[in-house]
Amino acid sequence: VNDMSDIAEFALSHHERWDGKGYPRGIAGERIPLQARMIAIADAYDAMTTDRPYRRALSKKEAIRRLKECSGTQFDPKVVRAFLKVLGAK
Repeated sequence: VNDMSDIAEFALSHHERWDGKGYPRGIAGERIPLQARMIAIADAYDAMTTDRPYRRALSKKEAIRRLKECSGTQFDPKVVRAFLKVLGAK
């Protein structure tokens, strides 16, 4: 797996939170690698907009609302804005 060692840090850090309340290390803000912050938002959006055995998928509008709601706490606000721009959301 040495060929993938460059991305291991991003995978490890994608459950960290902007406010430092994430895991596994509880790091916050800019200390979280940018790539991990990007993965966290994409992963959350995908999880919200996909049917799960325990719940139906949320609408795109509701998922966007929740990303905005968590901007600045769970997610990097700048990355949320960029992600929403790519989605064509306001």
